[in-house]
Amino acid sequence: MVAGALFSRYSRTEKSLRRVLLDEFLGQTDLGITAPEPDPVVDKARAEAFYERVLVGYGDDSVAELAFAHLAVESVSQLAAKAMEDARIGISPLEKSTRYVRFDRRGSDGRFAYHRGPELDDPRYEPAMDRLFTAFAELLPAVLEGVRARHPQKDDEPDAAWRRATRAHAFDLLRGLLPAATLTNLGLAGSGRAFEYLITRLSASELPEVAGLAAELHAEVREVLPAFVRRAIDERYGAPAAGRLRARTAALAGQSRHSGPAREERGVRLVDYDRDAAQRVAGALLFAGSELPLDRLEAAEGALPELLATVAEARENRRDRLPRAFEQAAYTFQITANFGAYRDLQRHRMLTQERQRLTTRLGFDVPAELHDYDAGRRFEEEMIRAAETHATLAQALGDELAQYAVPLAFRLRWYVRLNLRELCHLVELRTTQQGHPDYREVAQRMFELAAEVHPDLCSVIRFVDLQPGAELARRASERRAAERLRALDRAQG
Repeated sequence: MVAGALFSRYSRTEKSLRRVLLDEFLGQTDLGITAPEPDPVVDKARAEAFYERVLVGYGDDSVAELAFAHLAVESVSQLAAKAMEDARIGISPLEKSTRYVRFDRRGSDGRFAYHRGPELDDPRYEPAMDRLFTAFAELLPAVLEGVRARHPQKDDEPDAAWRRATRAHAFDLLRGLLPAATLTNLGLAGSGRAFEYLITRLSASELPEVAGLAAELHAEVREVLPAFVRRAIDERYGAPAAGRLRARTAALAGQSRHSGPAREERGVRLVDYDRDAAQRVAGALLFAGSELPLDRLEAAEGALPELLATVAEARENRRDRLPRAFEQAAYTFQITANFGAYRDLQRHRMLTQERQRLTTRLGFDVPAELHDYDAGRRFEEEMIRAAETHATLAQALGDELAQYAVPLAFRLRWYVRLNLRELCHLVELRTTQQGHPDYREVAQRMFELAAEVHPDLCSVIRFVDLQPGAELARRASERRAAERLRALDRAQG
């Protein structure tokens, strides 16, 4: 709060930053610059008063970018987590992973960890959720044993690394059993402006859990950033804004009630792309070093091969980002994949994406390896029963609430629009060997489709991995981590 106020005041004065701090934010204003007393008292009330004056008196929201809050959000459903993580700008989320956290254990209250609420007061809901969690718990020992038998520990492999890698693989195979009601924890870091908009959006949700979280987030953020979130749910700004969002969503839904195919094969389709991307990228690459206008530089498409070679040679690993010129090429993909894969890919927020409602109509995915451990048939049976439960709950509670009962193995349809620079980041990160096979397959196909229409432009995406995934995805990564820890211990010892 104080740092943000200091910087925002700094933008409105000729004083130096130190002078502003001394004159306006320290309780002891007679401190000298060269020899300040230790531990001066920062006047938080003055910082808050300044923000209040700027935000309310002048309506200057830009200063809200300078104040940040960190929140821990615990025991929320997958649906609620997705609603919070859908904020693209200003919010950085980190979510508990299904790959490393056990879901086969009951809590201290003797119950499995899934969302319960008065809105889900149907006698069939909790038994159905318990059945899915029970299947996960009962199948896990046999699947884990089978994984470890297939991938025995190597002579030079640390025991802890092997155990983590095999356990993560077993969790990957079974995570499709977990329903969207499964509870998770998140960490949220963001600016005041981002939290204000997030709270307003959440309060407009049709899901009572999500709307209730808006009030809880507001109460917590208000403790540290009161000036920025005061309007988020108030009667003058926040509540009417949420009402308009809710009305718009309902109106658009009412105009788009069209039934589609009962099933659709999973996969990726390239729906649209920029046909003139080559000349646009070429012009943008030349622009900064030229004195010509952009539209004349775009005629220099013939220089593109040499330009691309220069860019590619400057990349030694995936952390060497492409120049902004590659934002001139854009692609729209439609993806049909299981909800588990969507959970992972949705975290790429600096792009445009929108999903349809989670249902069981598009079918589900069963990891083929489960059949090797005599778990495939049970998995399929649970999916069939889950689809029946979803249909029953949709009839009784409505389509929105019935989403809670859909396991992660069921497919979801969404679209993604992103530029080539964003595509490079996504596919180089999400095709690495340690990635989950479901989202690796999606990312690999996105690259292949883009490369079919723009082979030259996509040549700069040098670190995409199109090979089949490792049988034990986390083995190499866990081993490297163990080796780094050993080296650190030796250095500190």
